[in-house]
Amino acid sequence: MQVDHLPVETYETNEVMGAAAAQAARRCILDAIDQKGQANIILATGNSQLTFFKALRAFEDMDWSRVFIFHMDEFLGIDPDHPASFPKFLRTHFLHYVDYGAFFPISGDTSRIQATCDEYTELLKKYPIDMVALGYGENGHIAFNDPPYALFDDPAWVKVVKLDEVSRQQQYKEGLFKSLEETPSQAITLTIPALLAAKQMLCIVPESRKAEAVRACLREPIDESRPGSILRRVKHARLFLDMDSAQRL
Repeated sequence: MQVDHLPVETYETNEVMGAAAAQAARRCILDAIDQKGQANIILATGNSQLTFFKALRAFEDMDWSRVFIFHMDEFLGIDPDHPASFPKFLRTHFLHYVDYGAFFPISGDTSRIQATCDEYTELLKKYPIDMVALGYGENGHIAFNDPPYALFDDPAWVKVVKLDEVSRQQQYKEGLFKSLEETPSQAITLTIPALLAAKQMLCIVPESRKAEAVRACLREPIDESRPGSILRRVKHARLFLDMDSAQRL
């Protein structure tokens, strides 16, 4: 179906959905390489992306050496070797399997927060993004743009944000931290304008725990209290669901 400008595709299982999203990503990457010799992509992290990662890294016709890889957020103050570190997650579940051209991790180092934000903004503008693969959080966030802090017209591209309690609970429930108290309350994130600047957006949202976020982002008004709803306003996004995440539509 289509909701406003947003095509919505629902697949029987998480695995089939991941494979379909990977085929779409493959096409975006190959087109960029054909047109300019290089592709720049942003990847989300989290368990909801694992079937997509598995399918994407399996393609044998991809010249990953021509692909520059970015990601979208990192907890502030986290040890880079902590199991919950998002660059570590990407290395474990994706980068380990492909011979990529470059990877640009976001640092959670608290001693140079503004420098990290400025440097990553410069990188995103130096290497315009061809494709971003993202998801919805359980509160409808994209990257760590949580309600009530998300801004559709944010003047920054990368900044420090306070995490909503729903986001912190989600990270804890995914097994990333031993307790809710250990779960960080701040992160560095790409903002909504930075994500929307990509040429193509693939939003990959499986699992029943995301069903309410999917319903709200598609059925309620487009609003910053439902950050993912902004995808209905643009013409370069696609939403991939499985039967579990689509159950409330």
